[in-house]
Amino acid sequence: MNKAFILILLAAFLAGCQNVPLTGRSQLQVISEREETRMGLASFQEILEKEKLSHDTAANARLQRIGMRIAAATGRSDYQWEFKLIDNDKTLNAFCLPGGKVAVYTGLLPVAQDDAGLAAVIGHEVAHAIARHGGERLSQEILVAGLSVATVVATQDSPNRDLYVGLLGAGAAVGYLLPYSRLHESEADRMGLIYMAKAGYDPRAAIGLWQRMAEAGKGKSKPPEFLSTHPTDATRINELERWLPEALNYYRPVR
Repeated sequence: MNKAFILILLAAFLAGCQNVPLTGRSQLQVISEREETRMGLASFQEILEKEKLSHDTAANARLQRIGMRIAAATGRSDYQWEFKLIDNDKTLNAFCLPGGKVAVYTGLLPVAQDDAGLAAVIGHEVAHAIARHGGERLSQEILVAGLSVATVVATQDSPNRDLYVGLLGAGAAVGYLLPYSRLHESEADRMGLIYMAKAGYDPRAAIGLWQRMAEAGKGKSKPPEFLSTHPTDATRINELERWLPEALNYYRPVR
């Protein structure tokens, strides 16, 4: 690696260093949140055109009710929040694209079981977007591949469009599975606990959710998308238990 490239990386790091809400972790962002959100909206609309949406009135109403409570708990009223239920009972997955675009597959509902379980799912996915994990991964791709920001944000004209959408957090939906790192997953777990607690859902339910998700992945050639490249089951449960006291400080039951 030559000296000029090292200086470019250092300059980009210093210019794009930001802190993640709630955790305070420093992260690199060379793409603006505005562009990231625009990409998220365009990708979300394209995905929904290809997927079959559920017309289950009760299930949709439940998703909207829980989702909007979680959204309010994040404090991001500037996001145009959307919550869509995709009719696919074989897929145990959910995602949240930048700007608050959330999709949950019907296959995940039986594993979530109740409102608190679904709140744990939504809280985790929303946390990825609030923490701008997608933008962080795009920033890393831009620097490592030597790309320009303009090239990446012009997703509709790019031959690597699916790659960029996958990095934003919808990998399974576009057939380009790019799981979040263990660091991002753990951070989303911690933030998700706090968001669900602030929304009035018992954060202790998250432990049961992840236990059921782990059980759903047993005996299969690969785990559900929602579990791919996540911390080990034991590590995740231990971390959730360690973070529970912090989340419980925010918990006020839904009335």
